[in-house]
Amino acid sequence: MAVGLLYGARRPKAQDLSEKLNSSVEHVGPRRRALADGAGAGDSVISVTSDSGPELTVVGIGADGWPGLAGPGRDALAAAEVVFGSVRQLALLPPEVTAERIAWPSPLVPALPGLLADHTGRVICVLASGDPMFHGIGATLVRLAGADRVRVLPHPSSISLAAARLGWPLPEVDVLSLVTAPVVELHPLVHPGRRILVLSRDGSTPAQVAALVTARGYGDSSVTVLSALGGPSATVRSGTASTWGDAEADPLTIVAVECVGTGRPVPLVPGLSDDLYDSDGQLTKREVRAVTLATLGPQPGELLWDVGAGSGSIAIEWMRSHRACRAVAIESSPERAARIAGNAEALGVPGLRLVEGRAPDALAGLPTPAAIFIGGGLTRDGVVEACLAALPRGGRLVANAVTLESEAVLAGLHAKLGGELTRIAVNRAAPVGGFTGWRAMMPVTIWALVKP
Repeated sequence: MAVGLLYGARRPKAQDLSEKLNSSVEHVGPRRRALADGAGAGDSVISVTSDSGPELTVVGIGADGWPGLAGPGRDALAAAEVVFGSVRQLALLPPEVTAERIAWPSPLVPALPGLLADHTGRVICVLASGDPMFHGIGATLVRLAGADRVRVLPHPSSISLAAARLGWPLPEVDVLSLVTAPVVELHPLVHPGRRILVLSRDGSTPAQVAALVTARGYGDSSVTVLSALGGPSATVRSGTASTWGDAEADPLTIVAVECVGTGRPVPLVPGLSDDLYDSDGQLTKREVRAVTLATLGPQPGELLWDVGAGSGSIAIEWMRSHRACRAVAIESSPERAARIAGNAEALGVPGLRLVEGRAPDALAGLPTPAAIFIGGGLTRDGVVEACLAALPRGGRLVANAVTLESEAVLAGLHAKLGGELTRIAVNRAAPVGGFTGWRAMMPVTIWALVKP
């Protein structure tokens, strides 16, 4: 039977769906595009029928292939006239699936609208890796076609299979996909006693993970590599991070890390130690940084502009507050921009976007921010005005000043627009001969405004 008959919603014309998919592709980032090909212990079946009802049905299939596939998934494949998938995925199908088999093009997501349109009127199945809604093509198709056109019948993900094999409660585990992300994104998760499950990009991922964990001072951490879980060729290998070596693993691998060691703590709260940053002195000091970020108030998914970013500390710690937080660092000095990139990678947020240029001109065309921090350029004509114009209603603007000239700008803005004006003076203990005294840092004036 055609899976689409299970639903009562009206099926729009194929042309309408193709147009919707085409209009949505541009909003899917490169990281998500690559995830559509996927890697993991399970695969998924996505059925597209020409009958009335939703366009897509997503059915999970494990690495054990056809024997582990539930009835609805088998029905969808048996009824298919064409099946898309990778070479490996297509090889999972038995001879009784008589549909035409088409291997995925690369890149996949931009080709999806055309693939569907080319086979309008045919019953289509798509094989895709992993739990369809966990870094899989199910989520991609929901974004492209709409949730009302996608039904998901999931199979246990490779992460679930790994947690079950290890006896690790999933709510107590940090999960990270390195399928398209650099290994440095692991940095914010490395803490004493924490358990981490990592989806591998390829067979080199376990060695990269072990090397990073060891470099952080956690070489005694246990590392377990679980490959092809759920299938007949499943393997499990365990060791310690410091002795792991460079051996290649199966590409369909989960890396499990239980952090053990005495590495330097790198907390998640704002106010990291100043010496964690490579800087030429243009750095918001940790005490002021903590207050500034608390005033900016990052929330998951929000975008920050860090104008005059210096060493990038505000943008970096904004992004470290939550994985979904994003930031753009605007810096006119090429040398400082290079330092920002290095700092972002070392502290686990390589996705920080860098714009090398001088505000206000460099702000043109940037995506709308939820908050803006001005750490440099306050006295330059048009900078504050451009930032205020870019903020939506309810957006936050925070600006710091250390010179009399920039402080006068903030005083004028406060008198004109209101907001909060705060002055912070920090003193640090330092040697004074054979004794200890207080050494004052330059006071910092902070102006904060919520745009009405």
